[in-house]
Formats: sequence, C-alpha cells, structure tokens
Amino acid sequence: MSREVLARVRMKLPGAGATPAPPVGSILGQRGVALMEFCKAFNAKTADRKGQIVPVVITIYTDKKFDFVLKGAPTTDMLRDAAKIKKGAKATGKETVGTISRASIEEIAKIKMPDFNAWNLDSAIKMVAGSARSMGLTIVD
Repeated sequence: MSREVLARVRMKLPGAGATPAPPVGSILGQRGVALMEFCKAFNAKTADRKGQIVPVVITIYTDKKFDFVLKGAPTTDMLRDAAKIKKGAKATGKETVGTISRASIEEIAKIKMPDFNAWNLDSAIKMVAGSARSMGLTIVD
C-alpha cells in the first residue's frame, strides 16, 4: 500500500552538518516533519561526506513521515576540485580561469551518470564539458 505524497523538497546541505535551524527548519518545519529525526538520519548517512555540499531530495508524506535520497556532489564543485580553482569565470566565454583534462571530464561524467538525464556516457561527457566551458575552463587532451 503506497502512501500519499504531500511534497518533494530539494535542498543542498553540508555533509554531516544539517541542523534544525534555517534552511532545514523553515522548509521542513512548515510541513510538520520531525526536524531532529531528519537531521540525525541525514548526518548519519553523510558522515563520510563531511565538508562537501550534498544535494538531497526529501519526499514528505501526508502522515508527516519522510524519505530522502542523496545525490552526487554538484558537477561544478567536482570541476572546481579537478581544475584546482576557487571559482568560475565572471564573464563566460570571455575569461579563462583554468584548464581541465578530457580524462578528468570523463571521470566526473562516470560519477555523475546516475544523476544525469543521459542515455549514454558520451552524452554525460558532453554535459560535463558544457559545464566546464561555461565556468571558463579550457579542455585539453
């Protein structure tokens, strides 16, 4: 027997760093979710990803219970780490902030494949390469 879904909420939270304070408290509290229960469960599942930003999709049911699914790190964060830069270009297409190898892009695409809406690895590589170009990274072979 399936439960009726009240809402689906998407957030980006620090790994092992969820607290009942905003933004978690203000978003989940208005829907009647037990905040400490969510924070404890989230922090336990993301203990190995401490310090990283973790996208999470929370499904809230009408009986105020919840389920959540952790997603992979954002593509831009992975590209910044691989290229060893602090942030992307301010003027996309006019400014270059660093370089990244094609092998690094393929590795990121393999990691992000479950999160992408892509049929094959080539499509995922094109998506990651597009993100890299829009950040001001030059792709080298």
